[in-house]
Amino acid sequence: MDLLRQSGESLAGRIAYVEMGPLDVLEVAQNQPDQNTGDQDRLWVRGGFPESFLAEDNAGSLAWRRDFIRTYLERDVPQFGPRIPAETLSRLWTMLAHSQGSLLNASRLATSLSVSAPTVSRYVDLLVDLLLVRRLSPLHGNLGKRLVKSPKLYIRDSGLTHALLGIGDHNSLFGHPVLGGSWEGFVIENLVAAAPDDARASFYRTAAGAEIDLVLDIPGHGRWAIEIKRGLTARPGRGFHSACEDLQPTRCFLVTGGQDRYPLAPALEAISVVRLAKELAALSASGGNLTK
Repeated sequence: MDLLRQSGESLAGRIAYVEMGPLDVLEVAQNQPDQNTGDQDRLWVRGGFPESFLAEDNAGSLAWRRDFIRTYLERDVPQFGPRIPAETLSRLWTMLAHSQGSLLNASRLATSLSVSAPTVSRYVDLLVDLLLVRRLSPLHGNLGKRLVKSPKLYIRDSGLTHALLGIGDHNSLFGHPVLGGSWEGFVIENLVAAAPDDARASFYRTAAGAEIDLVLDIPGHGRWAIEIKRGLTARPGRGFHSACEDLQPTRCFLVTGGQDRYPLAPALEAISVVRLAKELAALSASGGNLTK
C-alpha cells in the first residue's frame, strides 16, 4: 500500500497497473477434465486467495479468511485515509454479503448502520477501490424503457462472502439463502476476469421486470447476454427473454452449475462457467479475432 502511494507521487505517467485477482476457474481447471467439478466447487466455497483455497481442510480455510478480514479492517483500511470504525465497516461488509448481488440502497444501509447515506457511499467507494467489492453498473441507453439506475454490489471473492456469513463448507452453503447470489457473483467475477480488457460489463433491468444478469459489450464481437443460474436443468425466465428482445444481443448464454454445453433455443446456449471463461479468454489471446 505504501508503494501504491509512492508510485502515484513519483512515477506519474511512467507506470502501468496490472490487477492480479485471486485464483479463477481457468487456473484451477488446468489439466483437469471438463467433467471434474471438485476444484471448481472448492474454489467457489473457499474463494481464490491461495492460502484459503489450498488449506488442508475447510476449517483451516475459514479460519484464514476470518483472519484476513480482521487484519484488513483493523490494520490495512485505516492506512487509506481518515479513521474508519472497523466495527461499522465490518457490519457493512456483512450486510453486503447477506444481500450479494442486490441493488445498492445507500439509505437503507445507512439506517441500519446509524450513519448517513453519503457515509455509506464513501465506505462502499473504499471497498470498491480496495478491489474487495464489485460495483456492477446498469446498462444505459435510449431504449424507450424505464431502466433501473442503481448499481448492483458483489463481494468479489466468494470465499470472503462465505466467511462473513459463517459458511464453512459446501453443505452449509447449499442450505443458506445466499446460495443464488453467491453463485451469480462467483460466475460474474470469473467471466469478467477472462474477458478481453476492453470488454465492458454491466447488467440490464427494467422497471417492468426484464433483466439480464451480465451484459458484456466486446469490441469486435458485439454484445453477449448472460443469465446465471445454479441448477443443472435451469431455464431462463420470461424477464431474460424480454430483455433480449430489447437489446438484441449478438450471443445469449445460460451459465449453469453443470459441465455440459447444449442449445436451449435457436439463439441460446446452456454452458458451464469454465467453458464460457475459456471462450472469453480465447478472445483475449487472439487479440479479439476468434476463429470458431
